[in-house]
Order: sequence, then structure tokens, then C-alpha cells
Amino acid sequence: MKNKSQKSISRWTLRRQFVLLIFALMGLTLIGRALYLQVFEYDFYRNQGDARHLRTVAIPAHRGNMHDRNGEPLAISTPIKTVWGVPEKLVAQPAALREVSALLGLPAEKLQVKVEQAHAQGKEFVYVKRHVMPDVANKVNQLNVEGIGLQREYRRYYPSGRAASQVVGFTDIDDVGREGLELAYNEWLSGEAGKRRVVQDRTGREITGVDIIKPAVPGKDLRLSIDKQLQYFADQALIDVIKEHKAESASVVVMKVQTGEVLAMSNYPSYNPNDVNDRTGGQQRNRSLTDVFEPGSTMKPFTIAAALESGKFKPEDIVFTSPGYYNIGKYQINDIRDNGWLDLRGIVRQSSNVGVSKVATQLDPEQMWSVFDSFGFGRSPGSEFPGEVAGYFNHPILWHHIEQASISYGYGISVSALQLVRAYAAFANDGVLPPVAFIASNGEQSEGVRVVDKEIAREVRNMLESVVTDGTGHRAAIPGYRVAGKTGTSHRSVSGGYAEDRYVSVFAGFAPASRPELATVVVIHDPKAGQHFGSVVAAPVFADVMSHALRIQNIEPDDVEDQRVGMNPVPGPYEGDRS
Repeated sequence: MKNKSQKSISRWTLRRQFVLLIFALMGLTLIGRALYLQVFEYDFYRNQGDARHLRTVAIPAHRGNMHDRNGEPLAISTPIKTVWGVPEKLVAQPAALREVSALLGLPAEKLQVKVEQAHAQGKEFVYVKRHVMPDVANKVNQLNVEGIGLQREYRRYYPSGRAASQVVGFTDIDDVGREGLELAYNEWLSGEAGKRRVVQDRTGREITGVDIIKPAVPGKDLRLSIDKQLQYFADQALIDVIKEHKAESASVVVMKVQTGEVLAMSNYPSYNPNDVNDRTGGQQRNRSLTDVFEPGSTMKPFTIAAALESGKFKPEDIVFTSPGYYNIGKYQINDIRDNGWLDLRGIVRQSSNVGVSKVATQLDPEQMWSVFDSFGFGRSPGSEFPGEVAGYFNHPILWHHIEQASISYGYGISVSALQLVRAYAAFANDGVLPPVAFIASNGEQSEGVRVVDKEIAREVRNMLESVVTDGTGHRAAIPGYRVAGKTGTSHRSVSGGYAEDRYVSVFAGFAPASRPELATVVVIHDPKAGQHFGSVVAAPVFADVMSHALRIQNIEPDDVEDQRVGMNPVPGPYEGDRS
């Protein structure tokens, strides 16, 4: 019995020892495995963990702001939230998606389909809705939906609204310039996005930031030549004239004659750049430099300048314009009345088509073309603004026998409002054509190009002043200031010729005439309320806008004494200007 018992104990001891050995081996194996993982496989598993929780995300760069010449904001970027999601996690949560769509104002069915399609395509990321107001984004975040996250972006805001929209332009949802100066200076304004490493939880929410791999570089600010206050006045003046004369469209441009800086450039119709749905059709087109028109009698001063430069004419030379019409072959050129004998000043003052045509046909075509070409007609203004046009101006080898005469009073040539105001600025600037600038000059004098002698420019300037004091442009007069300018009216060109009942009304001029500082051009397309002459439709708009511009720019009056003693000439009886 005793032997049996001892044998049983011995077997039990061996069995226990064996089990303990097994457990010891298992423990050693686990310890060895742990050591192996912690020492030899540490980097691998850390990387695997990081891959699941550590992410590199973009740091959006703040787009540079745009300011007017006085530092007033024209375009600014404000932080905003974007809601994004992980399709794999969202596709199985239709109820949660309905809650998200309700908060974001999205159709639930469309959001579900969008997520399902992204999941089917194997995408790991999908935008739920971009540019969400912070309070709404926070409500979405509070739902704690697995797979939903928030991302910071920037949204562009335009404080001036429609007033400066076609000059400033706008950006798309990715903050990339798409129109206007936003597009022209996109690289300057954009900056460069950065990168940072963050830890996210299993739902994709950011827990904490780890480090910055590359800091974001903000875009650079831009100070424009535009005067925000003047831009408002110009915009309102166009709205008023459109209503009064039932016109189709209109443009106005104000320029500093010495520097070529554009102080105001407004067009109608316009749009609100803050409203994505309003950025449609031709409303976003900057008509002042993308559209052309035949400028009518506003071309006559350039013909006279060509005549004076040719040496064949002097200001006092007279031309016989009776009986008020002039035939060239089968074509007849007409004046609105019989003006009899006119000197060159009278031709400009009375806006005589007959007189200027007789002058033009005595000039060498190449010489006349050269003068017009030097003033920038038929050439791009070089403003670098997207979409600017060169206009239409044939070389004289292509001129028809009537074309030299018709060009002299503004037919057979097409210009933009920007080209025309720049050319008038050259007369105001003693014959120097300034470069076009949309960026403030900081007081630096720009180098222009001399296009005519100073004496010729001043002679034409005096002629243009007589248009306002004694001729067709008296409605452009501004109390206290001497104004020089020219009216223009042309039939609108249509397929196959000209429309008899559709017009373009124009006034171009500058002030103060004694020491010009500002030039302005007003163009009104297709007025339908009865009046269509540039002297009636466009000249009052010029006076309104220019008077505000002179005041805003603190330009002193040059006609105070004459105003005080009542020496200003009484406006002439001329009610129209026919080109």
C-alpha cells in the first residue's frame, strides 16, 4: 500500500512540475515576445500606430488683403469651417447623416448618395459641405458623428459689394482668383499652405497637435489705386443715368493724368461678389476695358492734333463747312447745322464733322495713323488686367477712300473706355501718355511716353476747354473749376451696318483745365428715353463724377475769381452733338 501511495505522489509531483514548467515556458515566451516587440519591433509597431492615429494636415495660408489707396478694405479673408467625412464610416450611418444634412441645409438623399459613391470609389475623404458658418459647424460637431470632422479654411469677403466688383473680381471656393485683380495678382495674394502633424481619435477627430512640419506663408497685401469713396459715387451715378435714360449699359473711368492711376472704374450692369449666385453672365465683365465702341466726336481732338503736328495747319486756319454737308464719292458727311467758316478751334467747339473731315483728307494717311497709334488706339493699354482689349484700328494701307474721313470723327475705329481716358490724359499731361496703373504709386512719378509736343497738347487743351464754356459740352461744367472735354455720339454698329435708332453717348474730359490732374470718360450705351446726344446724356454724369473726384482728391478750384465776379461765359445754345 505504501509503495502504491508513494508512486501516486511521485506521479502527481511530476505532473505538477510539468505543468509548472509549461507555464514557466509560456511566461518566458510571453516575456521574450514582449521584449522582442518592445526592442526589435518597436519602430514598426509605433509607425503602425501612428499610421492609424497620426495624420499630416494642411495649414491654410491667409490670402493677402486688398485695400484702396487710403487703406480702406476692398477684399479680406475671414476664417470659416468646412465639414468633411470618412465615407467608410458614414455610409453605415444613414440616420446620423440625416441629422447632419438637416443642420447644414442639405438634401439628405443627395448627401447619402454622395457618401455612397465616394465609398464605392475607395475614397478616404469627402467634403460634406464647405464654407459653413462657425455656429452651424459647432452644432454639427456636437452631434459626435463617427467619421465627421471640421477643417479651417478662409472665405473671401468684399466690403464694397457691387461698387468695385468688376475691378476687384472674386475668388472661387478654393480661394483662387477667378476674375479681376484677384486673378491678375493671384500669385502675389495667395501665399503658400503649410503642413502640421496631428493625433486623431478613431472617429477622425483631432486630439492634439504634434508639431508643425512646414509653417504657412501668408499672402501679401495689395494697395490698389482705386478710391473706395469715389468708386461708390461713380457706381451710383451710373445707376441714376441708366434709370433716367433707360440705357442698356454704361461705364465710367477716372484716372490721374500724371501717373495713370485708375481712381475709379465702374460699370453697369454689375454684380455682388459676395453672392455666388450673382456671379453669372455678362455682369462680371469689366466693360471699361473688355468692350469696345465707336467713340464718335471724341476722336476729333486727335485729328486736330495730327493736323497741327503735320505742319500743314495752324490753330487759326479756317475751313469752309457750308452748306453743312460734304460729299466724298457716294458718301455724304453731315453737320447738325450749317456752321459756315470755322477755324480749328471752332471745328472742335462746334463738333463739325464736315470741318474735321476736310482737315483729315488733307493729311498724309500714314502720318495721321501714326498720331492715333501713338495715343494707344489699336494697342493693348498694358494694364495687365485680365481680358483687356486692343480695340480696332486698321493700318492706312487697308483704309477705304472714305475711311480717313470717317475715322477723323470717330467711325471705323473702336476703342475701350480705358483707352479713351488714357488718351485724354495725354492731352492733360502736356502730351505725355501715362502708363495704366491699378496699384497705388506711393507718390512716385510714373514715366510716360511723349506722343505730341507740349505746345500742341496745350493748344488742343484750350480748344477742349472752349467746348465746355462755349460749345456742345456746357453740361459738363463744374462750378469753381475750368473743365476741358469733348462730347461724342455715334450710331451703334450692327450686323451689316449701323442701327438708326441705337446710339452710344460719350463724354471725355479733364480738370482743372489750368493745371489738369484728373481725366474722366463716361460711356452710355443705347439710351432709350428720348435723348441720345453725348452732350445731354453723358456730360452731366461727367460733371457729377468729376466734381466728387476733385473734392475727394482735395484739388483746389482754378476758377474761383471768375465765379466770384460772374465772368464765366453763359452756356451756348447747342443742345446736341451729332457725329
